[in-house]
Amino acid sequence: MSLWDEVWDVVWVELGDRRYPIVVADGALDQAGKWMREVGLSPGSVHLIVTDETVDRAGYARRVAAALTAEGVRVETAVVPAGEPTKSLEWASRLWEAALAAGLDRRSAIWAVGGGMVGDLAGFVAATYMRGIAFVQVPTTWLAHDAAVGGKVAINLPEAKNVVGAFHQPRLVLYDPTALDSLSARDVASGLAEVVKHACIRDAELFHELAERGKELLHLAGSDRGRLLARSCAIKARVVEEDEKESGVRAHLNFGHTLGHSLETLGDYRRYRHGEAVAVGMVFAALLSEEWLGAPPGTAERIACLLEEIGLPVRIPAEFTDDDLIGPMYKDKKMIGGHLTFVLLETMGRARAVTRIPEEAVRKVLDRHRRQFPPRG
Repeated sequence: MSLWDEVWDVVWVELGDRRYPIVVADGALDQAGKWMREVGLSPGSVHLIVTDETVDRAGYARRVAAALTAEGVRVETAVVPAGEPTKSLEWASRLWEAALAAGLDRRSAIWAVGGGMVGDLAGFVAATYMRGIAFVQVPTTWLAHDAAVGGKVAINLPEAKNVVGAFHQPRLVLYDPTALDSLSARDVASGLAEVVKHACIRDAELFHELAERGKELLHLAGSDRGRLLARSCAIKARVVEEDEKESGVRAHLNFGHTLGHSLETLGDYRRYRHGEAVAVGMVFAALLSEEWLGAPPGTAERIACLLEEIGLPVRIPAEFTDDDLIGPMYKDKKMIGGHLTFVLLETMGRARAVTRIPEEAVRKVLDRHRRQFPPRG
């Protein structure tokens, strides 16, 4: 039996000579060395694993290191603090120094083992070290299934998220769903927010299926979990194939992110998980869709019901004023010509990026959001 026969699914991202597989397979962490050879990475150069303290304690990086070592690779591991504040120039600089000290060359690879923060940071380092070396995404969270696909890598500035970055595609995405068994319910829910996002922008049938399953989504395992992950990754892959550098439809993947990034910034990247902030942002964007694009009435309510069912927030905290929320929007990387830009829904499963939305319209919908979904407590 070959490696390819042991997977739940393989989704290919078709980018010509840069095509790569997203492999979803139980036990994939322990097959990392064999998958390395399958995609043509050099075992003769030093490879660097980047992980965070939480993932390191779970032992996932060590399993990848052991699998690579078994194939003759010399491996070094860099462990960074967990949490979004680590996605910074300071830590990128430390990792450049670690790569140089370890002896990484242009045939080396960087392995990002962890959540979305690790993938973004390690990918940014790979994109910039020696003007770009190979990297592999090994997501260990639900949330990272979105961030690991598509080659967008970045670090944050204190005032804005993901504004310093690059497009640098991985050579392989290696997803072992059993790593998700160690996640808290909060982290599972946060990751499911991105599955809901993919359904909202591209797959109305998937949204209906998610709504039917509700709380059951928090407890998926085996083939149910593997195939849902693969289906969501496939939506992301098809968007990336159509628009790798985000000049068109790839912007649709930012549904919920404009307000979501404001909430993350206001919370100093600590109060909210990324998926939690995006959940609130999706409800707001759906309300704006109803007001601005004439999306079917009740679209926001449907999304909010599903998100609350799986334990995600949908309400704007009472302490954040309109000015608090709108200020960071003007520093968002999606803003064009000084005008606010939002990804909205024409209907469930069909999105559109809309520029030049007046601030007054945003304020009006923020007010509606607070009235329709009043803060609790």
